[in-house]
Amino acid sequence: MTPNSNASRPVPPANTGSWLKNVFSDTTLKLLQLERRIDPLLRPAFDALLRDAIAAFVSDMINRRRPRDDLRLAEERLLPDEDALTDSVIETFRAQMSGLWKPGGFERGGNTKTQGVLRAEFIVHDGLPEHLRHGVFAQPRRWPAWVRFSGPGPYVTPDIDDVGFMSISIKLMGVPGPKLMDEEKFTQDMFGVSTPTFVTQDIRSNAHLQKASLQNASIFHFLNFTDPHVLDLIMQGLWTKTQSSPFEAPYFSCVPYLLGPAQAMQYSVWPTTARRTPIPRLPLRPPDDYLRQAMAKALREGDVDLDFRIQLQTDPWRMPIENNGVLWPEKLSPRIPVATIRLPKQTFDSPAQIAFARRLSYNPWHCIAEHRPLGNQSRARKRMYWELARLRHEMNAVPHFEPDGSETFDQAA
Repeated sequence: MTPNSNASRPVPPANTGSWLKNVFSDTTLKLLQLERRIDPLLRPAFDALLRDAIAAFVSDMINRRRPRDDLRLAEERLLPDEDALTDSVIETFRAQMSGLWKPGGFERGGNTKTQGVLRAEFIVHDGLPEHLRHGVFAQPRRWPAWVRFSGPGPYVTPDIDDVGFMSISIKLMGVPGPKLMDEEKFTQDMFGVSTPTFVTQDIRSNAHLQKASLQNASIFHFLNFTDPHVLDLIMQGLWTKTQSSPFEAPYFSCVPYLLGPAQAMQYSVWPTTARRTPIPRLPLRPPDDYLRQAMAKALREGDVDLDFRIQLQTDPWRMPIENNGVLWPEKLSPRIPVATIRLPKQTFDSPAQIAFARRLSYNPWHCIAEHRPLGNQSRARKRMYWELARLRHEMNAVPHFEPDGSETFDQAA
C-alpha cells in the first residue's frame, strides 16, 4: 500500500555537494521556521508601517534595472532561448519529483500540499462596466467550480514549517467555446498565490531557481555571487508569513492574462472578513495541518465568500507583461471587484476528497481565447504544467480527468 503522499513531513536536508553551503541553507531554514512562531506578533505593525513602501521601492529598483522594451499594452515579446529554458525547468522538476515521490503517490512539483478541494460557485456580478464584460465576465451568471487550496512546493511540510506561502487554483466548469488546450472542453482554470509578485521575474530566473531547489537549497538562487536575486527575495519576504487560514489571505495571479482583445489584466482573490483564526499553541508547535483544520471549521459553521478582483494594465512599462517581479501599482489601476467565489457549507476533508486532487489537472491554458495567458512564464507553463501533470498521472496510473461538478465522495473518516 502506498503511504499517504499528502501527509506532512520535514523538508529534506540540503544536498549542494558543499558541507558549508548545506549548513548555511539548513540553518537559514531553521531560523525562518523559528521566526514563524512569533511572526503574528510582529507582522501587523510591519505591514501597516513599512510593507507597501518597501514594495514600491523594490519594484522601482527592478524597473530601473530592466532594459527598455517599448512594448504596448497587452503586447508580448519572446525571450531568447525560451524553449530551452522551459526544457530546463521541466527536466529539473522531473528529477525532483522522481526523488521525492513513489509511484502511486506522486504529488505536484509546485503548490504541492493539498489543503482541500472544495465545491464552489463563481458568481459574476451584475452591472459590470462594458470594458470588463469579456469571456466568463460577459454577463452575470453562476459558474460551478472546484477550488483547490494548497501550500508551497515542492515539499509537503507541517504548515508552521513551510515558507509562509499559500495558493489557490480555480476550475470553472461548463464554460462553452473552444479552449486553447483541447484536453479539457468545458473548463476555465485560474490561479493565485499569496504574494502579489511571482517568485521569479522570468523563465530564465525560474530555471535558475529550480536548479537550486533540486538541491533543497533554494536560498542560493537568491543569495550567490554570480547571479543573485536579492530584490526578488525581499519582495517575497514582504508577503510570506505565518498564515492563519487559507480563507484569510489574498491571492494574486502574479502573471497577466487577456481580458478580451488588446486588454491585459491581473486578477486577485480577497477575503471578505478581517477576522483571523487563532493559530493553536503558538509560540509552541501547532498541529501539522492546522490550516486545513481552520478551513474545515469555517465551512462547518457556514458559507465562506471570497472577493474576485481585476486590475487592468494601463502602463506597459510600470505594469510589465514579460517581467513578473514588478508589483502593478494600484494608483495606476485599482483592483475592481467583478465576482464572488462562494464556498458553501460543506465537509471536504475526507481522504477520498483530498485524494481527488491528484486526479485533477490545473493549467492556465485550460481557457478560452478571451483570457489567454500572457508573458514568457505563462508561455512556459503551458508545456510545463502539461508534461508534469502527464508524469504525475502516469506514475499514479490515473488518467487525465475533466470534472463536471457531479463528483461525490464518501465523507467517512
